[in-house]
Amino acid sequence: MSEPVVVGQLGAVYGIKGWLKVNSFTDRPEGIFDYQPWLMKDGSGWREVQVSGWKRHNKGLICKLSHVEQREEAQLLTGFDIAVDAASFVALPNDEFYWRDLIGCRVKNTKGYDFGLVSQLMETGSNDVLVIKANANDAFGKHERLIPFVEDQVIQSVNITDRIIEIDWDPDF
Repeated sequence: MSEPVVVGQLGAVYGIKGWLKVNSFTDRPEGIFDYQPWLMKDGSGWREVQVSGWKRHNKGLICKLSHVEQREEAQLLTGFDIAVDAASFVALPNDEFYWRDLIGCRVKNTKGYDFGLVSQLMETGSNDVLVIKANANDAFGKHERLIPFVEDQVIQSVNITDRIIEIDWDPDF
């Protein structure tokens, strides 16, 4: 099994029969249920969990796990991360990337300036944004930079193998 990837989190208990609210981190919230089995980490490591049912509830999602029959059992799982085997993700075309592939990449501009490493990504209404943790010796005293992930305008190339993202962006002076 490859390294598990967190795709959501179990929320509050719903009802008395062991249902739980689900906070999905997938693009399409219901998409979290396309990945089976789920993996949850307990004191002994990752273990497989089967979803026996799910449905929309108001503006959210709820699920029933196969081994959970009562509210008290479900309460023990609130806040647990939901992960899946990374190998279960669909292979993307060469010009598309999962966020997890971009995190940790070095970001340099076309003039060779090293901005630092991608620490996370943020979703905004118009485009995704790279959050870059600046190098400790950053000449401009920046600790963090936000760079829009706009291909062909800002993003010039992404090399996942070498873990480098080249951008057309000047450092803040």
